[in-house]
Amino acid sequence: MLDPESQSLKDMLLASGIIPADQLAEVEEEYERSAKPLKELLINYDMIMEDQLLEMIATNLGTEVVDLTHVEIEKSVIDMVPGDTARMLGVVPLSYDGTSLTVTVRNPLNYQIGDELRFMLNKDIITVVSPEAQIDRFLEKYYPMDMGSMQDMLAEMELQDGLANLNENDLENAASEAPIIKFVDAVLYQAVKDKASDIHFEPFEKEFKIRYRIDGALYEMAPATKNLAIPVISRVKIMSSLNISERRKPQDGRIQLRVAGNPIDLRVSTLPTQFGESVVLRVLDRSVVNLDLDMLGINENVLHKIRDIISMPNGIFIITGPTGSGKTTTLYSALKEINKVEDKILTAEDPVEYDLEGIVQVPINDAVGMTFAAALRAFLRQDPDIIMLGETRDLESAEMAVQASLTGHLVFTTLHTNDAAGAITRLVDMGVEPFLITSSLIGVLGQRLIRKVCNGCKTAFTPTDEDLAALGLKRSDIGDNKFYYGKGCNLCQNTGYKGRKAITELLVMDSRINDLVLQNAPTIVIRDKARELGMETMREDGIRAILNGDTTMEEVLKYT
Repeated sequence: MLDPESQSLKDMLLASGIIPADQLAEVEEEYERSAKPLKELLINYDMIMEDQLLEMIATNLGTEVVDLTHVEIEKSVIDMVPGDTARMLGVVPLSYDGTSLTVTVRNPLNYQIGDELRFMLNKDIITVVSPEAQIDRFLEKYYPMDMGSMQDMLAEMELQDGLANLNENDLENAASEAPIIKFVDAVLYQAVKDKASDIHFEPFEKEFKIRYRIDGALYEMAPATKNLAIPVISRVKIMSSLNISERRKPQDGRIQLRVAGNPIDLRVSTLPTQFGESVVLRVLDRSVVNLDLDMLGINENVLHKIRDIISMPNGIFIITGPTGSGKTTTLYSALKEINKVEDKILTAEDPVEYDLEGIVQVPINDAVGMTFAAALRAFLRQDPDIIMLGETRDLESAEMAVQASLTGHLVFTTLHTNDAAGAITRLVDMGVEPFLITSSLIGVLGQRLIRKVCNGCKTAFTPTDEDLAALGLKRSDIGDNKFYYGKGCNLCQNTGYKGRKAITELLVMDSRINDLVLQNAPTIVIRDKARELGMETMREDGIRAILNGDTTMEEVLKYT
């Protein structure tokens, strides 16, 4: 079912006759499937140009289209609309003539926005129409969000009369109150702006913590009072269409929003705890992830071998590492590189994290029997060339992957093991016959993500003998090379780190490794043989990153 704004847009299009009703019905079906804005789908499918769409909306609303390219707004006008209101409503004030405030709105068909502004500001509101991307740029320019303003908002909520004395039912109702809505929007906005990968809402006995995971490390906002936990968490559950009255069972949901014009997906997970529900949001910002093998920080020698492997006609290529080690990003980047018109690529994922143009992506749903193995079985009847299996979880999916590779398909998948050699032992432990492994597996990439030293405060130092011993190095191994650390600056929020890079080890299968697999050799023997044949371990790759000034010894010791 269309939301009210999309329904208004559909009615306008039908009345104008610009797009035939049958084509509109197809787009509406896609809207139901993807939950993407109707306006975005119409433009993406080349059914209408954005300027043509804006002109039609403006005509129907009795207003005009304003191009913001060369517009400068007076500070007095900007100050008329509070920053949290502008960001929440997607509104930019343009001019004031003494009685009427002219604004441009990201969602001009949402008639409540004008009414709300009129009520809040006690002024007549004239709404004009502008391209969304321009409005988002202006919001970022004139109303930037910072942690200070968020803490002010927190303090304001905590000082509200009576909030501390509300009972549980009243607090649930407070989830729909403007201060809570503004605060949650601000938390999400700040997380996306800071390129956080996760947002944690954690209730404890006497406080309510909100933490962001940035570059793999958690950072805490100023703790909120305990009584804000239920309304804030209820607000998140409302946004993700979860049952707010169910607090005894874990729930999973999804929020879709736009920040600065970029589509953001938030995967929501709730967990009942001793002091209330803990909620974690995984942030999937498609504008942040650069799906390009050259941008992952993998060293040139390994990258060249990976490209050789992914250009093979058949076989299994495994990427291994713990949760959060960048396996999915590497898989996507490899698929994107080999995505050609002449090849059919199918993926089975839990869930589908990023849309890849020209690739058929299938979400796994265990509840209805759509497991990885079931998906793979169906894939083989779809005439694919390349298959990506999000994760090999059990013997059934492993055997299906082997079968697919032996029938002429290139299969990409992931495993949770500590290193590349461990993936082979893991497959044997699952029950895959060693002779099937040797006839199908072509390579295993082990990887971790380590934080990079901030270039704004990078500082050189000479390591002590104890430092070198911890890394298994001698003074002669490093020559005149310096080690680096980050002092902390505004650029990195005083953490000393900014961004992450991959450190890897690539085990390429050959006859000598295959012989060891057939003999059921333990992981350490396979690893030693691979090193003898030229494999560089993740620790060695990490040491290179230290000597290149990319990271710190603490990061390498922590992850390898």
